[in-house]
Amino acid sequence: MIRLHFVVEGKTELRFVQNVLSPHLESLGIGAYPQIVLFGTHGDETFRGGLKAYAKPRKHILDWMKQDQSPDAFFTTLFDLYRLPADFPGYTQSRHIKEPYQKVELLEIAFAQDIQEQRFIPYIQLHEFEALLFADVRHFDWEFLEHESQIQELQKIIDKFENPELINEGESTAPSKRIIKLISEYESRKSSAGPAIAKAIGLERLREKCSHFNQWLTRLEQLSLLP
Repeated sequence: MIRLHFVVEGKTELRFVQNVLSPHLESLGIGAYPQIVLFGTHGDETFRGGLKAYAKPRKHILDWMKQDQSPDAFFTTLFDLYRLPADFPGYTQSRHIKEPYQKVELLEIAFAQDIQEQRFIPYIQLHEFEALLFADVRHFDWEFLEHESQIQELQKIIDKFENPELINEGESTAPSKRIIKLISEYESRKSSAGPAIAKAIGLERLREKCSHFNQWLTRLEQLSLLP
């Protein structure tokens, strides 16, 4: 079986891999093994979420690659574009690119060039994990009952964008910030509610609405075709 190691930036992404991606990949003969960047204790960046600097996730990835050097082992990431650290590869150049898909492509290419490992498949989520939840906001009622009016407001938000991945990364307008503004409970429950909502939406819908996410998952699926 192919071993696919996920390096993720927080508990929300960890549970998304475990509960949503892993069952699908395992059906293709790909075992998913997620780890949060730099496991730690309460109060440190592991539990606060987000990447504070590039050096730490880089070391985490390279150390893990040294531990598993098998040709059947591959590595990927699930990092948010929102609040990506300024020392991230390609960050300075990316600030001059307005088109989101071009920006994230530049960053992922620079990321791969820095890691320099053929088994590495970089992925940066546009613009953060919560963008995926806008693929079908009706499923927020899976976790937040009696929030019909708030869910309708979330629908009005996504109606203004061509797709969820284009919801921007402003301090108050990033996908998670928009959700929390309408459903404040999401902030304290995001690591459980976010993956649960994504699972309720389903991979088919997520892929249909989020093309960059779909491209990444397609590339991961293709690992099952390797000799």
